[in-house]
Amino acid sequence: MSESRTAGRMLIVDDDPAFCELLEEILAGQGHRVWNGRNVAAARDVLQREEIDVVLTDLNMPGEGGIDFCAELHANRPDLPVVIMTAFGSLETAIAALRAGAYDFVTKPVDFDLLGFCLERALQHRQLQEKIRLLKVQVDSQQAGDNLIGESQAMQMIREQIGRLADLDTSILISGESGTGKELVARALHRLSRRSKGPFVAINCAALPESLLESELFGHVRGAFTDAREDHRGLFAEASGGTLFLDEIGELPLALQPKLLRVLEERKVRPLGGEREIACDVRILTATHCDLAEAVREGRFRSDLYYRLNVIQLKLPPLRARENDILLLAHNFITELARRFGKSVTGLAEPAARRLLLYSWPGNVRELRNVIERAVALTGHDRITVQDLPDHLQKPGTEPPITSTPSDPLSLLPLAEMERRYIAQVLEQVGGNRTLAARILGVDRKTLYRKLKDD
Repeated sequence: MSESRTAGRMLIVDDDPAFCELLEEILAGQGHRVWNGRNVAAARDVLQREEIDVVLTDLNMPGEGGIDFCAELHANRPDLPVVIMTAFGSLETAIAALRAGAYDFVTKPVDFDLLGFCLERALQHRQLQEKIRLLKVQVDSQQAGDNLIGESQAMQMIREQIGRLADLDTSILISGESGTGKELVARALHRLSRRSKGPFVAINCAALPESLLESELFGHVRGAFTDAREDHRGLFAEASGGTLFLDEIGELPLALQPKLLRVLEERKVRPLGGEREIACDVRILTATHCDLAEAVREGRFRSDLYYRLNVIQLKLPPLRARENDILLLAHNFITELARRFGKSVTGLAEPAARRLLLYSWPGNVRELRNVIERAVALTGHDRITVQDLPDHLQKPGTEPPITSTPSDPLSLLPLAEMERRYIAQVLEQVGGNRTLAARILGVDRKTLYRKLKDD
């Protein structure tokens, strides 16, 4: 096989172990990462766990065959190219493969040079589809005026992840501090998915008492309890064909957690007081600002539900890790709010912009939007001045007090340990980018490297 110019992630689906091993060795030698599935069921498991660029599947296998599997992937993952391999290279077989949505078709015994050319084209096709998807994320974000706008490396990574995850019909846990835009990310995932024409239904699990939350999620039949005067479908039924977003999932009462787990596993919901189960075709997205793993250790959250929801975790960076985006977001909010209020505010005066950059934004994008809304409403100028900002932003280095209690693990630690933990937290939030971390911490890269080495 001639050397491929593009390395990718390949999934081989073939019931011939010797052929799989040979093909894996050749592909791995060309820089590709390779997974093997001996049958369609095993291939589905790999696709649930791993991100794959190209699927190479045999046509005839025991049980489910390559044509049906190709048609399934084409329906659910149209951006994923499938190459069908077969020892039966008739014209009818080739037509059937292409009609099923195959990207290409090769015959056995495989000409590995020809296969290499085919894979190169398939990978380029895959990369083009990802670029188109990322562009759509950016365009949709700008049209929506949400906090997906941003040019920082942290936001570029989030956009890339959204583009890759949107069409994966699996559970995604969106984590991040309050105000980072978790629901907006969930809406972007829905908007870019094949379920986009279906409903997007959201609920905050901390907003309702347990009894009402159970009825709201699963529905009830008339007479199920005192005030149940008529049937209620519930949000799982309402979201059928679309996406159900469960915000603050860490606040879900323990008594409801096994019921939610059963619905997720069975894809069926039984309304309160009902005698039959109702099928529900929904994609589940969840969000939390707390550490669910810690909640599991403390017995406040079921471990089986945690692992079921946390198939893929998407971590949102705080605004302080997106320094390059602060002014971009501020100007975006100014444009939107000035139009709403009917005012001719066009931007920020330089001193006001400096104040925004000096602040650490504990309330993240939500706090920034509130600050800009207040400023646009109060200002009498065409540009927001320092005097239009809240008091704690008018004086550099002053911020609202953050309370600390003895239960806070940072409140009683030595200064060196607090510094070490904070550096680790910043590095995690910026994806390990030491240059960006040093800028946020206010030190040069050499100083940061020295501190990391000392640890």
